[in-house]
Amino acid sequence: MSLIDKIYTDYNNALKSGDKVRVSILRVIRSSLKNREIEKGAPLSDDDVISVLKTLQKRAQESIDQFTSGGREDLAEKEKAELAIISEYLPKQLSEDELRDLIKRTIEKVSAKGVGDIGKVMKAIMSEHRGSVDGKLANRLVREMLEAIQ
Repeated sequence: MSLIDKIYTDYNNALKSGDKVRVSILRVIRSSLKNREIEKGAPLSDDDVISVLKTLQKRAQESIDQFTSGGREDLAEKEKAELAIISEYLPKQLSEDELRDLIKRTIEKVSAKGVGDIGKVMKAIMSEHRGSVDGKLANRLVREMLEAIQ
């Protein structure tokens, strides 16, 4: 079953069970997926679906940060519940230790010599592990590891 099929099936199940929070966020996900499909002009692949989900995840995390700093814990909790549902459909993220090992192997593989090769290392990591790597964390770790080489 493709990821998009799983989302649609879960949406129908949530409707039947009366889970209003789940129905609400799955509706947002479905709408975002439909908009992306219209933009693309073709059916979405699992990579496309993951890309849409990552965007929604990032938006929810930013909202949580803003609501928390603004003292609106009630709204932050709502966003956290939505974030948890979105995260169910995303691949498991690599831990920092797993990511460090991956970066070390990638640096050796692409023969990176210093900070000037960040782009080459990041491109190799993100193309092979899209969805399971946090880009900001990876960039920070790649920079640290390449600075240590010089």
